[in-house]
Amino acid sequence: MAFVPLGSTGASSYSDAMPDLHDDILALVGNTPMLELRRIQPPNAARILVKLESQNPTGSMKDRMALAMVAAAESDGRLPAGGAVVEYTGGSTGVSLALVCAVKGHPLHIVTSDAFSKEKLDHMRVLGARLQIVASDEGRMTESLTRQMIEAARVIARDTGAFWADQMRNRDQVTAYHLMAEEIWRQTGGCIDGFVQSVGTAGSLRGHAERLRSLNPGVQIVAVEPRESPVLSGGPSGAHRIDGVGAGFVVPLWQDGLADRIELVSTDEAVAMALRLAREEGVFAGTSSGANLVAALRLAEQLSPGATIVTVACDTGMKYLKSLGAVMG
Repeated sequence: MAFVPLGSTGASSYSDAMPDLHDDILALVGNTPMLELRRIQPPNAARILVKLESQNPTGSMKDRMALAMVAAAESDGRLPAGGAVVEYTGGSTGVSLALVCAVKGHPLHIVTSDAFSKEKLDHMRVLGARLQIVASDEGRMTESLTRQMIEAARVIARDTGAFWADQMRNRDQVTAYHLMAEEIWRQTGGCIDGFVQSVGTAGSLRGHAERLRSLNPGVQIVAVEPRESPVLSGGPSGAHRIDGVGAGFVVPLWQDGLADRIELVSTDEAVAMALRLAREEGVFAGTSSGANLVAALRLAEQLSPGATIVTVACDTGMKYLKSLGAVMG
């Protein structure tokens, strides 16, 4: 086939000739697909749809919140051109911030821990982030570890003048999840009876709850937290191994009434369901996604077969190959 020069098509630019061509990877954040479960779906229960957030550039829904936080700080002057960013993170937020900062030209200093997957830490480094590692208690997520990471990030921001994203308190991320909720509303044609999501910063659950309830006041919002650390349910703080959720204390963005109910899911249940999701539906996701699906299945058995539940495959399981491989032996 002969080469046709761009000008001969009448198009003035490559973007005109190729409307699906992007010149910025951040334009690919969001608008992720939805999948209806088939094999895991229990009989005579509500159908379950899974939002596939692995289709974001870093393979995680946190691309949405990282972009929202950085863009808002740039817009209002908290983050000048070329200014540095610092944040504490269990991994996915750090990877997403590393992507956004790399594209926008901001040096990034991440405070994280050996409690989180090595794949995530390596991904942050590849994207140019500088890491400070806080030692964990035998690889477990605890309240003490979270607070140590937060304090370390605060000190770095104070001493360097860097913009501190401070995801636990940053409300800019909520707008990203308002937009995600609108995607879900469009994809379901407005037919959604329940939404299930695990709680890390609570930004995702809050954004979805606010927007979905404004569209359908009757939608049931279900929060998920680790059974080993049921603080949102009024229980004691404990240690668990579900990455990215269960900070060990009531996070600032959490509000009473945000969820209609809270489901407790153990680390073992979350891991087992993540493996089922891969082997029975072909969706390779992480442990928080497994926890989401455990809770979604519980809700599906309580609602009518005509109802629709949406939950989230928060990220790709490629971030957890080492930890899931250890479970499989």
